[in-house]
Amino acid sequence: MRYVEPFTLFRDLLKANAPAKGRLLGLDVGHKYIGLAVSDFKKEIASPLSVLVRKKTNIDEMACDFENLISELSLKGFIVGYPYDRMRVSPDAIQVKVFIDDLCKTEKFQGLPYTFWSERFTSKNEELYLKDLQLHPVHYKTIIDKFAAVGILQGYLDHVNKKLKSQPTE
Repeated sequence: MRYVEPFTLFRDLLKANAPAKGRLLGLDVGHKYIGLAVSDFKKEIASPLSVLVRKKTNIDEMACDFENLISELSLKGFIVGYPYDRMRVSPDAIQVKVFIDDLCKTEKFQGLPYTFWSERFTSKNEELYLKDLQLHPVHYKTIIDKFAAVGILQGYLDHVNKKLKSQPTE
């Protein structure tokens, strides 16, 4: 895996004539679960996908899960939710970075681009929507994680598509 700037990832996919061939995966990395969302092939709409149980002790198993998703869904890049904080690096930010570093160390995703995108308020927004539902705590948490991933990915897609449309054509 290789880190690229947010707009660079999107622009490079377009230059590679990949808009119809690949999708992006949004990740909301938590302590217990990783919420997943996937874009459409036009890279305009994010949809909930699933939640993976985070296997901290065996990153190779998680890497295999991601390898399967990459081939099944024609994934061309990861958009990883990152808890940006202007004042300090939070423990949540450290655990997201450690997770991505561990995935990179498996060397199973050579050349696959990823970027970080702000996850500010994504889980809190989902909690507001779901708070009145009478869900089992595990279901509640996994739904929040899945839809937080949608919020991360949709925020990214909206931003890069808007930026792309506002740029003069060459």
